[in-house]
Amino acid sequence: MDDQVLAAMARWPNVPAVRGWLSLSARGQWRLHPHGRGWGAPDEEPGEAITSPQIVAFIGRNYLADDTGRWFFQNGPQRVYVRLDGAPWILGLDADARGRPVLRTHTGRDYGPVTHWWLDPEGRLYARSGQGAGLVADRDLARVIDALRTHDGRPLDDWLENPDPAGIAVRLADAGRSPAGTPLGLLAADALEATLGFVRRP
Repeated sequence: MDDQVLAAMARWPNVPAVRGWLSLSARGQWRLHPHGRGWGAPDEEPGEAITSPQIVAFIGRNYLADDTGRWFFQNGPQRVYVRLDGAPWILGLDADARGRPVLRTHTGRDYGPVTHWWLDPEGRLYARSGQGAGLVADRDLARVIDALRTHDGRPLDDWLENPDPAGIAVRLADAGRSPAGTPLGLLAADALEATLGFVRRP
């Protein structure tokens, strides 16, 4: 969190939190809801994309979760709860300095190591790590699936055609993960928040 934000919180400690003003899309884009009707209102607003690099970076540096899984942007002394259209972190595939695949968040942070993967009925791929829950952005989904391998190095094509409810162990190809791999399982649509430990509409 920025020093100026910490100073503002100390100076004005009792500013009420707000909801309905900020959301994070399933593609990792911050959206402002200028009338505070981002969710929970009969006339819910779709929101406006925040495109200023400075503001996007400021939000990203001051984006956190409380101990109940509600994510927020600490805007100076005020906590702004975020509607999550996908997950707290939106993930893309990148390469490290040695060309190995790595996951990065919508804020540009390295993500991982992944401790569990889940595939939902719509084909969305979720992950969990120490940073919290992540959703692979649709634009990178095929690349991430292609980069995942079984513990013995095979592609996931056969498993994806007929997924075993018991799951499978996977790893990112050439990413130096342990031979045992990371569990990949199936996720029921109504179990998302409970399984991954976050609140989409706090």
